[in-house]
Amino acid sequence: MDLFSRSWTALRAAVAALADEDFGQPSGCAGWLVRDLVCHLVIDAQDVLITLATPADTEPTRDAVTYWEVTDTPPTGDDPLDALTVRLAAAYGEPHLLQFHLDDVGSAAGRAAELADSARRVRTRDEVLTAGDYLTAYVMEWTLHHLDLVAHLPHAAEPPVEGLALSRAMLEKIAGTPFPASFSDKEALLVGTGRRAPTGAEKAELGGLTARLPLVLG
Repeated sequence: MDLFSRSWTALRAAVAALADEDFGQPSGCAGWLVRDLVCHLVIDAQDVLITLATPADTEPTRDAVTYWEVTDTPPTGDDPLDALTVRLAAAYGEPHLLQFHLDDVGSAAGRAAELADSARRVRTRDEVLTAGDYLTAYVMEWTLHHLDLVAHLPHAAEPPVEGLALSRAMLEKIAGTPFPASFSDKEALLVGTGRRAPTGAEKAELGGLTARLPLVLG
């Protein structure tokens, strides 16, 4: 729960620190500008609020790792929901309006997470998780999108190292094998999720895992 808060606070602070011109830069998400990614974060914050307010009385069907649907096809930005996000982001007009909305809804999502009982069961996407597992899964969401946010903004703050480490550990569980020790947590996440293609030397280190990459999480 604490790492959820740290990761989410760091991501929101990074968005708050952006200059207006940063919103027109590409993000690490294919087909999305930074403004589109920030709009997606608003929707993510709404999802957190909705899920934490949707109790379940059945046994959990997923945990923090199995929460993720995994494919090997990177997004192109052509999905109808992705396209809707782009149109919605453009409708804000001024970047400060988007920053305000993320701060407003994002702060509420952060408070809801701090107040949540980690053992309480919640329902989302027709699955049941404990609130603790759900929020742990979102550490991965925040960390990956923080990397997306700063992909072309070298002046922006990076995600917390603890979030990078936990996200790498979860990705390795999803992969069923560890990434090479020579890979930093950041590089393991970028290469592992298809945000960056591995170099020839990295492919040699990855060995048989190369053929299974990318692990696209949704």
